[in-house]
Amino acid sequence: MNGHEYDLATAVRPTGDHTYAADLHDGWDIGGVPNGGYLLTVAGRALAQSVERPDPLTVTCHYLAPARSGPIELTTELVRAGRRHATAMATVRQDGNEVARVIGTFGDLQQQRDGRHLATLKPPEIPPPDECVHVTPIPDHPQSPPPITEKVSLRIAPEDLGFALGTPHGRAEIKGWAEFADGRDADTSALPLFADAFPPTVFNAGFPIGWMPTIELTVHVRKRPARGLLLCEFRTNLVSNGYMEVDGVIFDATGEVAAMSRQLAATPRGQT
Repeated sequence: MNGHEYDLATAVRPTGDHTYAADLHDGWDIGGVPNGGYLLTVAGRALAQSVERPDPLTVTCHYLAPARSGPIELTTELVRAGRRHATAMATVRQDGNEVARVIGTFGDLQQQRDGRHLATLKPPEIPPPDECVHVTPIPDHPQSPPPITEKVSLRIAPEDLGFALGTPHGRAEIKGWAEFADGRDADTSALPLFADAFPPTVFNAGFPIGWMPTIELTVHVRKRPARGLLLCEFRTNLVSNGYMEVDGVIFDATGEVAAMSRQLAATPRGQT
């Protein structure tokens, strides 16, 4: 294992038959609660070890209770293993309480099995990274970006930063560039983290700036990302009865889709 913060903060340790231990590190949180994509990534690494397949083709996490920084225990269960795929479940507990349930199907994206290809999604047209706004925490500021932005470097398209200035543009969307702040290259294990690292889309539609509890997050990983910045686009199409969805697409440095995501969350709790 190398010394990159992500690898240290998502490391899992086998402790027995189908059981693992991990530590949720400080600084990967939003308002003191570990980021949902971060928690999913830790569980995904335990599942990948348990099924001995490197790439999470699809992972889904249902969040049952807020976690906190500190030790967690993970119990995995193999559902089915075939030649190409293996599916398994993980139960995540902290202090004896279940905080999340994860199911994932894993494989090896390096093995090319079919040369056919169809792609209609195109990267959004936004300014280059050095012309976008670098998001960084502001000490002692009540609406400072969360600590995770010190770990995951975000550069948001200027047109999508109006919510932070009190001038949201009215569209529930946000776009920008992302990478690890310490220079680590993104891999398939990390894509669920990037799928949940950006500010909520509905801030740009004039919703209150506040905590948006995630109920469920699903990420489909489509390729091993090329080295370089990720270009991310997130959009909400429906807010109803106190809940909202967020659809995301992550493009790698070649402009190809690396991952797609959908999240169900409660509408933001906070003040305008």
